[in-house]
Amino acid sequence: MRIAIVSEHASPLAVLGGADAGGQNVHVAALAAGLAACGATVVVHTRRDNPDTPRRVQLTPGVVVDHVTAGPPEPIPKDMLLPYMDEFAADLHREWSATRPHVVHSHFWMSGYAAVRAAKPLGLPVLHTFHALGVVKRREQGSADTSPPERIGIETDLLSDTDRILATCPDEVFELLRMGADRHRLEVIPCGVDVQHYRPDGAVAARTARPRFLYVGRIVPRKGIGNAITALAEVPEAELVIAGGPDPADLRLDPEVGRLKALASALGVGDRVRFLGRVAKSGLPSLYRSADAAVCVPWYEPFGIAPVEAMACGVPVVATAVGGLADTVVDGVTGIHIPPRRPDMVAAALRTLLADPELRRSLGAAGRKRATARYAMDRVVGNTMRAYARCADSLRAAPGLRA
Repeated sequence: MRIAIVSEHASPLAVLGGADAGGQNVHVAALAAGLAACGATVVVHTRRDNPDTPRRVQLTPGVVVDHVTAGPPEPIPKDMLLPYMDEFAADLHREWSATRPHVVHSHFWMSGYAAVRAAKPLGLPVLHTFHALGVVKRREQGSADTSPPERIGIETDLLSDTDRILATCPDEVFELLRMGADRHRLEVIPCGVDVQHYRPDGAVAARTARPRFLYVGRIVPRKGIGNAITALAEVPEAELVIAGGPDPADLRLDPEVGRLKALASALGVGDRVRFLGRVAKSGLPSLYRSADAAVCVPWYEPFGIAPVEAMACGVPVVATAVGGLADTVVDGVTGIHIPPRRPDMVAAALRTLLADPELRRSLGAAGRKRATARYAMDRVVGNTMRAYARCADSLRAAPGLRA
């Protein structure tokens, strides 16, 4: 079985932590590897952003990353890539005309735009995962939204132009139905985590005697890191460790890191906020296990992989009840829900957890159970394979793929 994955800006080979490199990159890489482990041959098509990168690079056995030339071979912010998507689509059409995949799975709206234009003339089925929606971004960010004006219209067209939409959470289904999606063509398949890599037992990263709260993710305003820093001022003696962003040596050059450091200093907690910079995947489990709780308080969040990683490590999560977090983190069971932009409530939740070690233990244990039962990567891969089979008759004849 041949599967084409299209992820125009989010390469599975990208170094994580930058403004446009996060959960989608992680999910695409893990999904592709999982599909290949089930016997599929997977090609992940992504845009070339370096002239020296080979056209094809082996990611794992059975997975090749195909670097498509579309626009200048240099880093370009994803919101500026739309003018190059017709070129991207033309290349995909040539590739798939020569070697037909059984199914195409596009990720993010511009990937869907290119995939539909390349696949439909060839009669190839296309499944699509949005990862984020323009209507939500526009609603939450207003004039700060840098998406091109065509985005919402293209996303609306994808609801009918693709064969199936794979939403990552129930909240996204609600948004898609408001946009006019056919409920019978929607299916919820969340992002997954490697629950053998992220687990409660194992090494624990070094820590001080202070209570530790941990944020893992991109360093961008909508992630609500400033709210977590503000909350820290009301939680005496605790520290907030922030993992993500550029390499440690480049933290001083990052304007958002500078803004957050200035905020911490103004609040008198500068000595209790630590920026680690980019942390390799191999180092994340021990870092999660060193924390008393994970803090994930974005203003909005399409899904959010880091909280599930924390849960898989047996760590309770304080999360805003937005997007995917309203489903992954169960209030009072695996963590504590709060409204967005409420640092006072973040502080109250953190104080509650610090005051009750047994509550932290029970929330962490329930989080591990939920992560393994619902978000384990092998479960996500299996459900995705079955979605492919339902979408493409050719897949039903492939060994081992009957639903």
